[in-house]
Amino acid sequence: MTQLPERDLPPGRHLLLKEHLMTETRRTPATAPSRKRLRPVLLAGAVAAAAAVTVALPPTPDDPFVPPVANASPGVVQLLEDAALAAEHSELRVDGDQFTYVRSKSAYGITSHACTPVTAGPLQTRELWKSVDGASEGLLISTELGRLPIEGDSDPEPTDQNYDNLRKLPTDPDKMLAWLYKHKEGEGRPDADLAFDLAVQLLIESVMPPKTSAALYRAMAKIPGVVLVNDSVDAVGRHGTAVGFVHSDAHGASRQEMIFDPKTWKLLGERDVVLKDSRTNPGEVCDGIIKAGSVQATSAILERAIVDKPGQRP
Repeated sequence: MTQLPERDLPPGRHLLLKEHLMTETRRTPATAPSRKRLRPVLLAGAVAAAAAVTVALPPTPDDPFVPPVANASPGVVQLLEDAALAAEHSELRVDGDQFTYVRSKSAYGITSHACTPVTAGPLQTRELWKSVDGASEGLLISTELGRLPIEGDSDPEPTDQNYDNLRKLPTDPDKMLAWLYKHKEGEGRPDADLAFDLAVQLLIESVMPPKTSAALYRAMAKIPGVVLVNDSVDAVGRHGTAVGFVHSDAHGASRQEMIFDPKTWKLLGERDVVLKDSRTNPGEVCDGIIKAGSVQATSAILERAIVDKPGQRP
């Protein structure tokens, strides 16, 4: 089957995994661009789902980053509370000269124009080492890119994902929610959409301090439009329960899902699924229709750990 070019994907978004490939793989100082993050092209719109009832309040004059109040569905609140409790009770010993380690599998892009749902692929294996303080050189080993160094940064941005930087984030859910709205990036999309994106970016491929991740899960329950997905599947076929956010415009709709193990409530991975038939490249097979149910991006987090040096595995 012919690989569907990235620009031809239906409305929806690649997982943040591809963005990681672009932003974590630092360039040499001689060719380094500005530190503004490269981001994939994202949708301009989002729709609130029936599973969440929201009441929008205007921001207070003294703080433009106060988010709207949301009364999420009980299922969303319960799932994210379970995930927060699981995170709080995890034990993690970290020294400043160590490295975080994350092993994952991911895929993006739809494998064909087809009349039936299709799946993103092929799967790529990724191993990522980041220094705890962010200043030392890390390492990325991936099926797609090979072995690449990750340049250290002694002056990280607020959203950079080294452990010490994440430890500085608020541990109060309301303050965390306000932080997400303040530091979201992007244009032409609702604030809730961007806040959800940032939360997923922080969670999906990092080792996060327990109290920080707990606050982040509880803050996500307060984002308008977050919905419960009773059954979702990660990149390696593990079933779980997910929270999702629906993105839509005139051409189609997709739902970004963050998937949790229904027994341990640990984060399994993420996927982006097409919600309605989407046209692309008319005149090709099935007139370029990508069917509802197609998975256009998927990931699975297989291992997270603390190690002593880049290249070392737990």
